[in-house]
Amino acid sequence: MLNPQITRRDFLKILTSGSLAFALKDLRLDRALAASAITLGRMTQTGLPLYDAPTFNANKIHLFRADEVVNITAIDEQGEYGNPFNAAWYEVNGEGYIYSGWVQPVQTNYQKPIFNIPDAGQVGEITVPLSFTREEPYTYAQRGYRTYYGTTHWVTRVVVTRDEKSIWYEIFDSHLRKYLYVPSHDMRLVPNDELTLLSPEVPNEEKHIYLDLNVQLVTAFEGERMVFSQRCSSGAEGTETPTGEFRTYHKGPSVHMTNQGDALENIYNLPGVPWCSFFTSSGNAFHGAYWHNDYGRPRSHGCVNLPSDAAKFLYRWTHPHVPPDADYVNQPGEGTKVIIV
Repeated sequence: MLNPQITRRDFLKILTSGSLAFALKDLRLDRALAASAITLGRMTQTGLPLYDAPTFNANKIHLFRADEVVNITAIDEQGEYGNPFNAAWYEVNGEGYIYSGWVQPVQTNYQKPIFNIPDAGQVGEITVPLSFTREEPYTYAQRGYRTYYGTTHWVTRVVVTRDEKSIWYEIFDSHLRKYLYVPSHDMRLVPNDELTLLSPEVPNEEKHIYLDLNVQLVTAFEGERMVFSQRCSSGAEGTETPTGEFRTYHKGPSVHMTNQGDALENIYNLPGVPWCSFFTSSGNAFHGAYWHNDYGRPRSHGCVNLPSDAAKFLYRWTHPHVPPDADYVNQPGEGTKVIIV
């Protein structure tokens, strides 16, 4: 994310002139979150090919399985475009290339346990590529669902299983209405100072988010000053993101999103969706995504997919503020303005 010196007026002039793509390249906004080093990647589906060159017409030299974690040894920004705004390919182990949109950038950051959990609970974030939940706080207990790097979950307590010397965080899934257990070394409890309101000195009416679906770009302004810009993935054909003016009136740090029971096809079941800022009553939201990295292409069921760090910025920057001890806040008629065109 960048904080470029460009005003809202200048931005809208660029937008209407048709020169946005060139301006974004000059401002480095086309890949605003690419500054951090990417050294590991997780395959988001089965059968993803490794090519001998950064193009889809190259020779396939390997097929990856879902959730396989690989070393990313270089990034080629000049490969074949996988979507209109992404030509980045990852070099894997110095052996070949894979389109970046198929690979979730991840890290492995093991954690020390924290034993003081607030009575109301606390949000936790997975810090390893993949971690299995368990039905009981035992290493060989029945597996629950998988959690992935950057997913967030509501932690209710810490459990020490003395007979096997293991430590677990108990999480509550509000959709399933059940408790599951995550190894404490795979999860970071998010400290309160990472959940404060950003730019609290700026009146809420001076803040607004502008989403242009044509260029898949989310931009945030404080008055006339741009403070944030990031490619997104909005709703795909048939489940388009609605246009108009909205407000981010209900929010939560972790949501289990699913259409099971409501849909007959294109079923999705996504636990731990992070940093959700909803702007409609039907569930459209800005949120992080761990199931793809293909920002710049419409591909959601109506929400606005963002990298988790970007979604977290909007979650903290927008109103209403969600206190650290709350897993959901709903204030109809309130929130930060969102304009979608």
